[in-house]
Parts: sequence; structure tokens; C-alpha cells
Amino acid sequence: MNRIDFAPYRRSMVGFDRLFDMLENQHRVNAGDKYPPFNIERRGEDAYRITLAVAGFKPEDIDITAQANLLIVKGRKPDEGADGDYLHMGIAQRGFDRRFELADYVRVDAADLADGLLVIDLVREVPEAMKPKKIAIGGNQLKVIESEPNKDADSAAA
Repeated sequence: MNRIDFAPYRRSMVGFDRLFDMLENQHRVNAGDKYPPFNIERRGEDAYRITLAVAGFKPEDIDITAQANLLIVKGRKPDEGADGDYLHMGIAQRGFDRRFELADYVRVDAADLADGLLVIDLVREVPEAMKPKKIAIGGNQLKVIESEPNKDADSAAA
């Protein structure tokens, strides 16, 4: 098992404890949990989409809960009597509990279930008070700076 030691970063970065704990615990939380399969897609600068393959589940079988920095998707199939004797059962019918850690100011915008795919749209909305402001020296004027795409972060992510 590969483990990253965040101790050097913990010594020099104040207030990032939650982030380091999340990174260290993520492997333990989702180890071996591959059901249901899902995709995470970036749809714009501040828009994301999570798509889960939940074939056989109805909207009333799925519960989506958004908390502060956490999205929980649970699926529970009601116990139904089998219509016949199965020779092979390859379609998963078990319940699931999938958790997604969300960044600050990310909220669920919409959710839809169609063709066996649960689609959850997420949007990041930074409050006006948290946006950077230009401060004039010797004056009292504050002006919101239009955010420009960070080219260094985009190239580092690729």
C-alpha cells in the first residue's frame, strides 16, 4: 500500500488539517467499493456532473442527501419475491451507499434518473463576500475583481 506522508506540509500550512485528513482517509473509506460505477465530469469552470449507473432502481429507491461538503447517494431495493427460479443473477440488486466529498461552496443544482443513469449536477457558487476585491491605496473604494482562469493551475492539472 502506498502512503503519502503529509507531515512536512502540515508543519508549514496552517488551517489545511481537514484537507490532509480527507486525503489520508479517502483510500480507507472507498477501498474495494466499486458499486455502483460512476463518472465525474467537469462541465464548465464552476459546473460538475456526477453520473451513477443505477440500473433497476426507481426514483423512490434512491435517496440523495447534501450536507456541508458532503453528498451522500443511497440506493435501497425493496424486497420483492422472485417471479421464477434464476439460473444466473448477473444484474446487481444490492443496496449501495456512495459518498462524495464536495469543495466549499459547491451545491447540488439538479438530479435526474433516466435510462438507468442517475445524473447529479453540481455548481460552485462563491459568495460575493468571498470574492477578491481590489483595494485602492489611500481610498475607501472596494471593487470586485473579475476572476481570470488560472493558466498555471490548468496546465498543472493536465
